Amino acid sequence: MTYHRTFATTTRVLRQLIRDHRSLVLLLVMPSALVGLFAWIFSDQKMVFQSFGAPILVLFPFILMFVVTSVTTLRERRTGTLERLMTTPLGKGDFIGGYAIAFGLIASLQAIITVAFAVWVCGLDVAGPVWGLGIVAIGNALLGTSLGLLASAFAHTEFQAVQFMPMISFPQVLLGGFLMPREKMPDTLHTISNWLPLSYAVDAINGVTRGESWTYIAGKLGIVLGFALVAIVLASLTLKRQTN
Repeated sequence: MTYHRTFATTTRVLRQLIRDHRSLVLLLVMPSALVGLFAWIFSDQKMVFQSFGAPILVLFPFILMFVVTSVTTLRERRTGTLERLMTTPLGKGDFIGGYAIAFGLIASLQAIITVAFAVWVCGLDVAGPVWGLGIVAIGNALLGTSLGLLASAFAHTEFQAVQFMPMISFPQVLLGGFLMPREKMPDTLHTISNWLPLSYAVDAINGVTRGESWTYIAGKLGIVLGFALVAIVLASLTLKRQTN
């Protein structure tokens, strides 16, 4: 993996995303629209949005980044672009690294927009600093990006890539603390939830809304980023040049 080859891949992917206006709108606008819809549904029950608004800030960006990243990366293989690139000095690490950085930048912008919309438009109350929500949301969007890259290495079609989404996200939604505190779950389910990265993302963002110490929040966020790093490494090791 070399800096200039990774940077060249990052630049190429960003140019493709900028030209793809529909995908760009989906990535940058859709999470805020979904948060706004959720807040609107419970506009007469303010405490519902205050309780679930913060976890939603990690859920919607995670799902969208996962789907878009996995499908876009898989398309590179199906169209033969990756195979042609691999005839050059570009390595798998350069390819995955470039995609991770490009989509990571988009994920960061997405998280900032979504958090700003939730706080200043939808009225989400935060005991901690607003920028703390942004940092946690960015970390979780990066997690969705890295898992999308990993899923694309195993899928053969775009439909299969999308199928990985419920398989990966639904168990984490059920066990990650979105519906009920993990501490109130049966012991076996609580133990399983400790191995799911979204559990720590929910803990971190709830910690910001409650005004927890940054030692607590940083510890949870560090676990999320650790999962993301492992997924990126595995994606680079399992990436195939083409889809049969």
